[in-house]
Amino acid sequence: MTTPDRLIESTRELLWERGYVGTSPKMIQQRAGAGQGSMYHHFAGKPALALAAMRRTADEMRAKAEAQFAEPGTAVERITAYLRRERDVLRGCPIGGLSQDPEVVDSPELRAPVDETFAWLRGRLAEVIAEGQHHGELAGLDPADTATTLVAVLQGGYVLARAAGSAEPFDQAITGALALLRTH
Repeated sequence: MTTPDRLIESTRELLWERGYVGTSPKMIQQRAGAGQGSMYHHFAGKPALALAAMRRTADEMRAKAEAQFAEPGTAVERITAYLRRERDVLRGCPIGGLSQDPEVVDSPELRAPVDETFAWLRGRLAEVIAEGQHHGELAGLDPADTATTLVAVLQGGYVLARAAGSAEPFDQAITGALALLRTH
């Protein structure tokens, strides 16, 4: 792995573990096994490195989600596969968790990958719901509103699970959302 890749991967891990505020350049350098000069040779500073790490995480999350949305099956089956996929629930969402970080929220540049990822996810879920409606599923639901609700349930499930120290509230939230979908 190249030095820039090690720096990005180390930053990704630290952002997920500690958030932006809790991640220092020194921590990144130590985890990556890279010196200060090397870090600043490849990146203008912590914000630039964090942005590269956040974009890589967002790209990876979109690719995983798209793989499930593109599978054959009904809309409800594809949404179920996405919502039920294996996750490290107690660690929270590596992108969603950053929305709680004041320095990320205050920076339009750092907030962009978070906002773009959620906008993409809401849009893609709305497309899957609309496809389902075209095939006779999910009648009476507004695709955009329902997609936003599903993202909110997913992110809220992470918060509830972390607060409880148990994946059970996350699983309950997903089960409840899917039950509501199936009634349509």
